[in-house]
Amino acid sequence: MRSYKSHLLAGVAGAVAMAAAAGSASAETWKYAFEEAMTDVQGVYAQKFKEEIEANSDHEIQLFPFGTLGESADIMEQAQAGILEFVDQSPGFTGALIPEAQVFFVPYLLPQDHETLVDFFRNSVAINDMFPDLYAEQGLELLKMFPEGDVCITTQEPVHSPDDLNEVKIRVMTNPLLVESYRAWNATPTPLPWGEVYGALQTGIIQGQENPVFWIESTNMYEVSPVITCLGHNNFTTAVMANKDFFDGLSEEDQQVVQNAADAAFDHIVEYQKGLHEESLDKIRQDAGDDVQINILSEEERQPFIEAASQVEEEFVEMTGESGQEILNQMKEDLAQAQGN
Repeated sequence: MRSYKSHLLAGVAGAVAMAAAAGSASAETWKYAFEEAMTDVQGVYAQKFKEEIEANSDHEIQLFPFGTLGESADIMEQAQAGILEFVDQSPGFTGALIPEAQVFFVPYLLPQDHETLVDFFRNSVAINDMFPDLYAEQGLELLKMFPEGDVCITTQEPVHSPDDLNEVKIRVMTNPLLVESYRAWNATPTPLPWGEVYGALQTGIIQGQENPVFWIESTNMYEVSPVITCLGHNNFTTAVMANKDFFDGLSEEDQQVVQNAADAAFDHIVEYQKGLHEESLDKIRQDAGDDVQINILSEEERQPFIEAASQVEEEFVEMTGESGQEILNQMKEDLAQAQGN
């Protein structure tokens, strides 16, 4: 007897096949799912990717925003099963498949300066030479990683030190290293599917969550979690992947079209993000007024968080062993190069 999950995947396969067939009777249609809305960062990237593919080949791209085909775990399974040709997903969700990808959740590892960050993602040996092999082992062709914006925490009460997070239930992705980070800051990390977060904040099941500010603004998360605190601890990273069997089966010409589209979309999205963090904060202020409190912690206020998080890097190495240490060492070299050190 087939499992429920097998039935679910079969049903999704049928649905996307019908949608693709309806989209075009002549051109081959490739399906691309991502974790955000069309107007969010991943959606903007996906639309540019689609534009480039369709301008430079006979193929079409059909986009599936968040919720269309399920949660993050669902679209990853569909990509691995070959139901989807492309998927955009944070390494936070792929940590169970690729433990080394959790390196992007080591607090205070990534720089806050936008130009330095972009240079790092564009030229990193760890990202461009080491991670592709790890993704390939999971049946995925890594096309591009890119940053989405500084991560901030939303809570019910102000946060100025780790003591202020004592026993506060913070929603996190199902990522072991992210769990360790919030434990180091005295919080109670609570993994929860994204679709349940707004309601859980509204009813008090959890008291906070973290995300880039554009996402906090676009999802109106500040309505039910009105204190926004920016610790400067991370920049949300995402990865665009193709099903590896699909990609390997393409002609060299089509493979180049796909890679060129991923590169062009990268250039587009990093330019789009200039000032987005500040613009999103301004929109929240304009919409919520005095009902929201926004705190950008000073260097002095961040120091206790930095000190408490030092153990998280050790946890990462313990979780991932020699391969994780190699990735971490290379990333630090790449970051020093980007910072001109």
